[in-house]
Amino acid sequence: MKWWGWGVDGVAFNPDNKPKFPGFVQEKVGIDIYHTTSEPRFEDLDVPASQLPEDLRATLVAALSEEQVVTEDLERVVHAYGKGVRDLVRVRRGELGRVPDAILYPRDEDQVVAIVEAAVAADAVLIPFGGGSNIVGALEAEPGEQRTVLSIDMGLLNKVLEIDENSGLARIQAGALGPDLEEQLGRRGWTLGHFPDSFNHSTLGGWIATRSSGMQSDKYGDIADITRGLRMVTPAGEVVALRPLPATSSGPSVREMILGSEGRLGIITEATVAIHRVPEVREIQAYFFPSYAQGLACMQAIAFSDAAPSVARVSDHRETAFTLATSKESKGVSNLVTKALMTYLKQRRWDLSKLCLSFIGFEGSAQHVRYEKAQVNRIVSEHGGIGVGKGPGVLYDQKKFDTPYIRDFLLDRGAVADVSETATPWSSTQQVYDAVIAAAENAMAEQGVAGYIMAHLSHSYHSGACQYFTFAIADDSDEAIDKYDAVKRAVQQAFVDNNGTVSHHHGVGEEHSPWMEQDISPAGVGIQRSLFGAVDPGRNFNPGKIIHDGQPGISSNSKQPAATDEG
Repeated sequence: MKWWGWGVDGVAFNPDNKPKFPGFVQEKVGIDIYHTTSEPRFEDLDVPASQLPEDLRATLVAALSEEQVVTEDLERVVHAYGKGVRDLVRVRRGELGRVPDAILYPRDEDQVVAIVEAAVAADAVLIPFGGGSNIVGALEAEPGEQRTVLSIDMGLLNKVLEIDENSGLARIQAGALGPDLEEQLGRRGWTLGHFPDSFNHSTLGGWIATRSSGMQSDKYGDIADITRGLRMVTPAGEVVALRPLPATSSGPSVREMILGSEGRLGIITEATVAIHRVPEVREIQAYFFPSYAQGLACMQAIAFSDAAPSVARVSDHRETAFTLATSKESKGVSNLVTKALMTYLKQRRWDLSKLCLSFIGFEGSAQHVRYEKAQVNRIVSEHGGIGVGKGPGVLYDQKKFDTPYIRDFLLDRGAVADVSETATPWSSTQQVYDAVIAAAENAMAEQGVAGYIMAHLSHSYHSGACQYFTFAIADDSDEAIDKYDAVKRAVQQAFVDNNGTVSHHHGVGEEHSPWMEQDISPAGVGIQRSLFGAVDPGRNFNPGKIIHDGQPGISSNSKQPAATDEG
């Protein structure tokens, strides 16, 4: 894993075969993509020495092995942060914060229990680490933390342990990355159906800890729907074992308490999840709409219909323009078809600057897919849309996990880019979209920076939908993060001011915690505070996440002691 960016070394966004991209970025954000900074060098970092006490090290080595207790600087820096834009800016600058003192790699649940018992006995801080792709500040130790900090990397717990074909359930260890678990399930003809943007670099345990949602959640459900049972090691060293029951009425749901807990209640070691047979047919169709409002209305109508597509996504005109700008150059027949389509839309008096691209996915038997496509095509037509075939959908499928690499590419060229997502009832989708766009652009203007914001509707439910916003500002100065903060705060405040939630699937961490009282009420925050305090009275498990006193990003530049959950 790169210590300074997304994903692994050798993989990056390449603009060379995207002729429209340089001009688009120049026009919208005001940066020259050919003006780059040098790649950061690890040897330039001043990494604080490990503070792992010898007696604790000896205890951990005895419980694990020498090679499973790692104190090398590179491993410690990789595990110090997630992959949020604030994380990447700071680590590139050499602002490393409180680097973990050791990285622990357990091989089974018994070793996790041993780690927990040793950490609590030594009054150390224990932070769970899955794929490291978190973007809300959920992986870093609090600033000023004086205790030993241990990162527990679950990557060796990566097996599909059992498949109950009669029930459509699978037991999977929490450290399994998306590609690994899908490969193991696929050998026997099954799929989890959970494909977040971070799929290649995130784990089952991480998905559960942040209440993740995948691109095909319209069909398979969010991870909260998929997770039926689980096992978690608590701060007391006890194992909570929840059976994979289809439903239960046994009081307040412990399963629900663990979902989204971000390591505050313990270390998830495995889960039993709902799985599905690999579908006979899978295809993604592309559609155009004359406006985002018509696209939103169409997605709502599809959600209310008999059709149940796996993906129902529509981009606003801003994101559509970005998508077209990152496309490869059309040649031959493909170029002629594209020109003919645009000519046809002009003849229908479409304003091509407001063009909105939609992707709708279908899965199942051939007969079922034909039925759903017929239903969707009718609804699209009723809302002024037009189908443009499978070609764009194939390209979307191929590069759906590549988008985060663009953020690194822009960061190398002086643009700070980030994402925020929210969920609202259908009655508030247009309202929250308009408010967020206006709030972000006003904040950019107030900060005196060029910038761009775009959005798409990504997940649909019976009562509402998730909208996903991406924004970038052009600034490579020392004040870049402060200016980013102003835009980020404007976006998040617009969410809660317009009937939205602070986050639909990225979690809370430290980034979103200042809005929690507005989101779930002061009394709701009080319940969470009481839960964390009762389960982890010593504040040994990922303290400061979800419930955090302070402003967004305070941990990035504050020199004050760590805030307490009781403050």
